[in-house]
Amino acid sequence: MSPIVDLAGKRGLVVGIANDASIAAGCAAAFRRAGAELALTYLNEKAKPFVQPVADTLGAAHLLPCDVRIPGQLEAVFDTLAQDWGRLDFLLHSIAFAPREDLHASLLDCSAEGFALAMDVSCHSFIRMARLAAPLMTQGGSLMTVSFYGADRVVENYNLMGPVKAALEASVRTIAADGAARGLRAYAISAGPIRTRAASGIDRFDALLDKVRERTPAGRLVGIEDVGGIAAFLASPAAAPLSGSVVFADNGFHTVA
Repeated sequence: MSPIVDLAGKRGLVVGIANDASIAAGCAAAFRRAGAELALTYLNEKAKPFVQPVADTLGAAHLLPCDVRIPGQLEAVFDTLAQDWGRLDFLLHSIAFAPREDLHASLLDCSAEGFALAMDVSCHSFIRMARLAAPLMTQGGSLMTVSFYGADRVVENYNLMGPVKAALEASVRTIAADGAARGLRAYAISAGPIRTRAASGIDRFDALLDKVRERTPAGRLVGIEDVGGIAAFLASPAAAPLSGSVVFADNGFHTVA
């Protein structure tokens, strides 16, 4: 598969790879095909064996532990990149979490603690990453995160993650405005539903896939390669005019009533 854009000489950090079928893995593969040098993270030692093969296949320069819930781990990732690379050109944030009991409850019934944790891991961590990345993006850079249609419309069984993703998209707009003078760009990629490990936590996810496929104009769901192609473009300077945007990667599902 030929690269969509040229990222030769660029260095990027990808946070959120769970295994080779995750959206972040599809994006990392697209970045690498375009010529970028990559640093990847894994959640913990239990997750590392699923991420290591991805890192090996892509020839990642770094594979670092990163659980944003553990004080200091995220900062350690950026300290390593500052010491070894001295700069960063793009960042992909593709992490989300909510306690299962809160994710499966209606929004009215979710706990304050569960909502706060979902917001911290799924949204505020992107703000933290942008703040840590900014000093390394001395020539400007691209800050990307992964969202979902449930940020804009009520999606059955998506529950508290709808408001959390809406906050994430609002954060993208504000970061794009705040960072514009420094050449920082920010984007949310609103990906269509994809069968990933993270999505398996959503109740009746198979039914959601069937419903979206049926309503999508092309009758086809997107894959991680589709999202990766968009992410590679957004990592490039050519995407600068789109800064602050929510870019849909759902084969047009969001356009139908």
